[in-house]
Amino acid sequence: MVLGRSSSFSVERMEIIAALYPATADVKQAEVQDFHSVRQALNVASADQRVLVVVNGPSGQIASLRKSLRSVASDERILGRVHIDFEENDEWRKTVTGLKDGPSIVVIRPGEFGMEGTAMHQLPLNAGHVEIITALLAANTEFATTTDKKVYSGHVAKGQDLGIYFEGGVPYGEDRDGDGQIDRGRPRGGRPRR
Repeated sequence: MVLGRSSSFSVERMEIIAALYPATADVKQAEVQDFHSVRQALNVASADQRVLVVVNGPSGQIASLRKSLRSVASDERILGRVHIDFEENDEWRKTVTGLKDGPSIVVIRPGEFGMEGTAMHQLPLNAGHVEIITALLAANTEFATTTDKKVYSGHVAKGQDLGIYFEGGVPYGEDRDGDGQIDRGRPRGGRPRR
């Protein structure tokens, strides 16, 4: 709404705004994304229709990979095309099929509703950046060519019909009256909330 509906106009406006606020740091030094849990990461990756990368292993190895994978995550061919999560425990492995045992970098195709996933590639923690980027590009291409685009309303309706519900860490809804509780039912003078 702020930038208008024309895509060329929108891009032009965004470039003007970006020029007013130049970057003060190198994007290659940005922290690598990390979710609260693999469960949340799968759900977000499914919703965004992106491949998920789970880096799983001992805390010492994970800590060094958080820094070394910055160049992979900021590579222009990868940036914005995958989600990344770091996980030390193995509990998440129950929701992903096709996994091999042991610490690894796992490229996952999230399920339709983000409740499960399937391993597409699995690399050792010491894989080189070129090897990782090659696997991510291949997975992204496969995912994009074999996954139907979701239509939000149809997707939500199908999930409701199947009884699928994702309980997130933040409650759904709004606290419009400021009492610290999510408002339920009919607001004063308005339509019922969904």
